[in-house]
Amino acid sequence: MPKSLVLGNGRMLVGYDTHGQVNDFFYPRVGQDNQMTEESVNKVGTWTDGQMAWLDDPRWQVAVNYKKEALVGEITAENQSLELGLIIVDIVYNERDIYLRRITVKNRAPRGRMVKVYLNHQFRMYTVKKGDTAFYYPDEDAVVHYKGKRVALISGDRDANGMDEYSIGLSNIEGKEGTWRDAEDGELSSHPIEHGTVDSTIGFRLNMDAGTEHTFYAWVAMARSLAGARKLHRLVKEKTPSHFFESTQDYWRAWVNKTNFSFYGLKKAHIDLFKRSLLVIRAHADRGGGIIASGDSDLLQYGRDNYSYVWHRDASFVAIALDKAGYYEVTRRFFEFSSSVLTREGYFFHKYRLDKSLGSSWHPWIVDGKWQMPIQEDETALVIYALWEHYKYTKNLEFIEEIYNTLIKRAANFLLGFRSDRRLPNPTYDLWEETHGIHAFTAATVYAALRSAANFAGVLGKDNDQRIFTRGALEIQSEILRFFYNETENYFYKSINFDGQAVLHDKRIDASSFYGLFRFGVLDVGDERLTKAFDVLKKTLMSPGPIGGVARFVGDGYYRQHSEIIGNPWIITTLWIAQYHIAKAQKEEDMAPVLETLSWVADRATTSNLLSEQVDPYTGIQISASPLTWSHAEYVTTVIAYLEKLESLGICKVCNPIKPEAI
Repeated sequence: MPKSLVLGNGRMLVGYDTHGQVNDFFYPRVGQDNQMTEESVNKVGTWTDGQMAWLDDPRWQVAVNYKKEALVGEITAENQSLELGLIIVDIVYNERDIYLRRITVKNRAPRGRMVKVYLNHQFRMYTVKKGDTAFYYPDEDAVVHYKGKRVALISGDRDANGMDEYSIGLSNIEGKEGTWRDAEDGELSSHPIEHGTVDSTIGFRLNMDAGTEHTFYAWVAMARSLAGARKLHRLVKEKTPSHFFESTQDYWRAWVNKTNFSFYGLKKAHIDLFKRSLLVIRAHADRGGGIIASGDSDLLQYGRDNYSYVWHRDASFVAIALDKAGYYEVTRRFFEFSSSVLTREGYFFHKYRLDKSLGSSWHPWIVDGKWQMPIQEDETALVIYALWEHYKYTKNLEFIEEIYNTLIKRAANFLLGFRSDRRLPNPTYDLWEETHGIHAFTAATVYAALRSAANFAGVLGKDNDQRIFTRGALEIQSEILRFFYNETENYFYKSINFDGQAVLHDKRIDASSFYGLFRFGVLDVGDERLTKAFDVLKKTLMSPGPIGGVARFVGDGYYRQHSEIIGNPWIITTLWIAQYHIAKAQKEEDMAPVLETLSWVADRATTSNLLSEQVDPYTGIQISASPLTWSHAEYVTTVIAYLEKLESLGICKVCNPIKPEAI
């Protein structure tokens, strides 16, 4: 199931299910060390008039959204049969590792009564279902879960008092479901400690008059030690929870509005999704520099893993979007992260964890007894290309000088040397991670990376490097046009391989082949070959089903829902086509398809404006990871490209106040 909400601060990342209950709790990195497992969920429920109702009870009508322009969640729930309403406002404090909830209960009944609210926590520290301890901590009137250097201190504030009830017990082990069952009779047993696979529940009693409402607070302080968690807990008590809510909301609203874009011609839905995209991306950017693809742990890729890794391809596109929007401090940390994990030979592996160790992979080192590189070369190339984009905005020459030898030159030398005698890149896996060969998209990124490396060398006065990298780029450009264009059918092959002198073609139409040659400057946007290839793409991949959008390639089987459709529409590929329309536009009327695409994407977002990887071609329902940072990044990039083009056409004077200077 896609996430309905994500909150974070660069160290914590909290994700919610569709009922507004937490089922991901990453700490101390945004995509590593989930302190919950697949079956665990932190439940919220109410008890009144002898009846218990957790938020996943169908009697609740739940809506999950964000507060405007902030990483502040708002969950509203109505239960007509119990005559109750709930408003739960949540934050992850932007400065410290504290997760806070402001819970307002509304008594819809025409009589006074007791209402109890129960908060259940099913932490599984280090994503392991054993070895945890939970205990009641009387010194702080709190419940503590811990294992090793992972400590969660849970407490609350109701009218300057703490919680009214608590219980700790076994969870999903030895026939015990958890203390949330203990709460269902309206009275917790106050069991003080348990170890193994455990959970805890705390309760708050509210004596409510007819038609009134009551607000209280609860929080989880996360630290690596009990002393650290206790310190954060006391900070909340000292400054009061309301201070943290006000401070966090103000910070994110200031952050997302730091650049005064005009948003000329855009609808409110477009602008809201643009700002939400920036905030979602920021929540997935770790303070250590890594940017993960998605924190959606509900998605198990091929049933084996999730998307909580740094793919340098995805992260490079995210970095480009952030730089275009002016968030250079976030992207610099990413490039520092990249410089530190680049291999001595000059390439990136498939994916990485936030602690800079290798992520899981399905790329083999040997096939049919022959050794091969288990990489996707475009990931290495895109980092160098994105870094040049970063430099164009920042002009931070000292930073470039710092990493020229360790990142730029090392990677460029690898890209230059990792070629056959035909001067094209050697075979690797494609950007979709499925096909091994020499890919049009990959070759285009290598061309762009070598041009970028040559630019860096020129800026730094390294004339010999500049000549070498420029010559390599031009050789690749020439060979791309020689081997990849199908002159008979007027499109670019997805990939090729060589068998002696014979050229083997993968003839499937692939959106990335067209996009790569356009996006990375292999061909000028007005080149007739691109124009013809776009016509072929439109006929083949656009509107693969009634919902519209653009598929990745013919025969795409990844999460395909309907065999008669060539592939599901992807947010990314659909936005690529909008970017091509922007590049081709000569007048404002030419932007009509762009605005249509922005609306199409906004319509595919959840009510909380989260974008997935792909959607069902008949219903538009989200499929695969959600939110996906790459989808959000392409949306940001497309909106800014639209504004830049309007300004260049003289339609508005300052559509985009952030522009790279000419170099």
